[in-house]
Amino acid sequence: MAPEDAWVKSSYSEGTGNSCVEIARLPLAKQVGVRDSKDKAGAALVLTATAWSSFIDEVRTGHLTCSTD
Repeated sequence: MAPEDAWVKSSYSEGTGNSCVEIARLPLAKQVGVRDSKDKAGAALVLTATAWSSFIDEVRTGHLTCSTD
């Protein structure tokens, strides 16, 4: 996967560290890794850079919603 120093925490994550998302850009493979900061050794979701960009665009435009139920 990516070296530990390649992972960055979302600026929208809580300061307490209880619900943080980290991403790592994998430029050689043109991919992005997404993981839970509480489980750094756990599985990471790997998306193409295009899929990641589309996901972020959908979130920013309000087409995706999140339920806390």
